[in-house]
Amino acid sequence: MRGKVTVVGAGNVGSVVAQKLAERDYADVVLVDIVEGMPQGKSLDLMQSGPVVGYDTNLTGANSYEDTAGSDVVVITSGIARKPGMSRDDLLRTNMGIVKSVTEQVVAASPDTVIIVVSNPLDAMCHAAFDAAGFPKERVMGMAGVLDSARFRTFVAMELDVSVEDVQAMVLGGHGDTMVPMPRYTTVGGIPITELMSEERIASLSERTANGGAEIVGLLKTGSAYYAPGNSAVQMVDAIVLDKNRVVPASVLLEGEYGINGLFVGVPVKLGAGGVKQIIEVALTDDEKAALHKSAGSVQSLVDAMKAL
Repeated sequence: MRGKVTVVGAGNVGSVVAQKLAERDYADVVLVDIVEGMPQGKSLDLMQSGPVVGYDTNLTGANSYEDTAGSDVVVITSGIARKPGMSRDDLLRTNMGIVKSVTEQVVAASPDTVIIVVSNPLDAMCHAAFDAAGFPKERVMGMAGVLDSARFRTFVAMELDVSVEDVQAMVLGGHGDTMVPMPRYTTVGGIPITELMSEERIASLSERTANGGAEIVGLLKTGSAYYAPGNSAVQMVDAIVLDKNRVVPASVLLEGEYGINGLFVGVPVKLGAGGVKQIIEVALTDDEKAALHKSAGSVQSLVDAMKAL
């Protein structure tokens, strides 16, 4: 029996997620959006790609949640981007309301699903989804670390002129400019990058990674990244639906791990059927721990701001 994955939000990120899942051909896909006709049109377009690409995935576009019932995984991409003149609190208030409403509706239709949050500000929106879902923490997580690590891997590969397939990287912390790339745990063919490039170059690549989303926004001028975020979410769906037990960084609720309590923060986890199977704690130096706690502090400030709204 084929699985089912729901993608909420038929914008650029949601469309990439739906397309890549369709091409995987292991689950049917429901694409949901409030804009009438858009999810239906995109789903039909993707269905008509099946004969060309070679998949039998059934895609359904919807403006409500009846068709999402029984979803194995729900990917939430809905929300608005911060606009000129919009305060942080305005963005928080709007997206918190959207994520809360979406979560309540998907949970009513699929009480056993796993939720992956992609909406920004990512770590804060995980809190909104978690509170609205009433799920155990293993079944609510945020997609950020896969994307941030992919950016770091890309920049390392470009710097050293090597295949990205041979680069493994780890990025911890909140999804923002306080994220913590981990050079000691970043390797090329098993060789730590600390042996392959100078501290100055590593620092430069780490800074570029932390500002990776802003760099793309600056280039596009009218939007933000969607190919890498969409594909990063799909990697997490793969791990859950196919029970792959992948070790990936994800934003999860910490309860004492890394000295952080009650916050969604990006750390390495084992991801498989049912969601997060294990939170993996790695040894950190004092500087790395301080950087991680600083990043967690930024997440805490957003959570506190949401509570005050």
